[in-house]
Amino acid sequence: MFAFGSGFLLGLSLIVAIGAQNAFVLRQGLRREHVFPVVLTCALSDAVLIAAGVSGFGALMTTFPEIENIARWGGAAFLAVYGMKSLWSALKSQSALTPADGPPPSLMQTFLVVLACTWLNPHVYLDTVVLLGSVSTQYDGARISFAAGAMTASFGFFFALGYGAALLRPLFARPAAWRLLDLVIGATMIALAASLVARS
Repeated sequence: MFAFGSGFLLGLSLIVAIGAQNAFVLRQGLRREHVFPVVLTCALSDAVLIAAGVSGFGALMTTFPEIENIARWGGAAFLAVYGMKSLWSALKSQSALTPADGPPPSLMQTFLVVLACTWLNPHVYLDTVVLLGSVSTQYDGARISFAAGAMTASFGFFFALGYGAALLRPLFARPAAWRLLDLVIGATMIALAASLVARS
C-alpha cells in the first residue's frame, strides 16, 4: 500500500499542472464533445507510458536521446500550430460553448488531436517514463503497486477533469469567458512550444 500511495501521489503531482493535454480535456468537457473517448485515451496513454517507465524504457531513452529530440521538435510544431488556432478563435469567435464556425469536430479529428497532445509532448516522456521509471526503482518488489498507484491517479484525474468541467458551464455560457479560455490555452501552448525550442 505504501508503494501504491507513493505512485498515486507522484503521478497526480505530475499531471495536475495545466498543459496542452489538460487544456484540451477541459475544453472537451465544457463542450460535452466526445468526453469519454478523450479522457479514456489520455488515461490509457498514461498507463502505457507508466508501464514503459517502470519496466525500464526510461533507461533506453537516456541511452538514445534522439527519441527525446524527435518528440521535442514534433511537439513544438504541434503546440505552436494549435496555440495559434486557439488565439485566432479567441479573437474571432463570438460564441460561447460551440466552435466559431461549422459543426463540431468529428470523433476521428478529436481523437487525432488528443493523441498529438499526449504523444508529441516530450514532457510526458520525461515525467511519466523517465521520472516515474527512476523513482519506481526504489520499490524493488513493489513496482507493480507503484505503477498501479500512478495509473489510478491518471484515470481519476482525467475523468474528474473531463466530467467535472460541466460544473463550469454556467461561467462559460458567456462568450467573453470562452474567449478568455481560448486565449489562455493558446498562450500556454505557444509558451510550451517556445520552451521546447529553447531547450534544444
